[in-house]
Amino acid sequence: MRSSFAPRRQRGYTLIEVIVAFALLALGLSLLLGTLSGAARQVRWSGDAGRAALHAQSLLDQVGVGEPLQPGQSEGDIDGGRYHWALSVSPWVDASAAASNQPRSLQGPRMLELVMTMQWGDGGPRQRLQLRTLRAAPPDTGASLP
Repeated sequence: MRSSFAPRRQRGYTLIEVIVAFALLALGLSLLLGTLSGAARQVRWSGDAGRAALHAQSLLDQVGVGEPLQPGQSEGDIDGGRYHWALSVSPWVDASAAASNQPRSLQGPRMLELVMTMQWGDGGPRQRLQLRTLRAAPPDTGASLP
């Protein structure tokens, strides 16, 4: 028979168990925060890419409006220098029409290739978007036909 005055063993957590639990909690929280910061970075990149695409499309829509479209290059900045754009306009030659040696007057309107390059990003390697399109232009009046 046991005496009621005998010391009882106390139940509870040891110091090592508490330290291990805190370490596991800290590890889980650091993984969660890393995932959330990566998601926030992707959301910011997506917003910047969408804005760059809108700026590039807007610039391409304005090319050739109010002034004749001529081959050449131009560049500039948008949104306080956050986005840098470059536009290249060059004559486009259809490879199949050039191979058939048809006179230019039978090939249809003169085509120009527009290449819009948009760059953005904070330091380091910049993000880049490139759009290409073709535009019909009036024939050259002063140029000789091949």
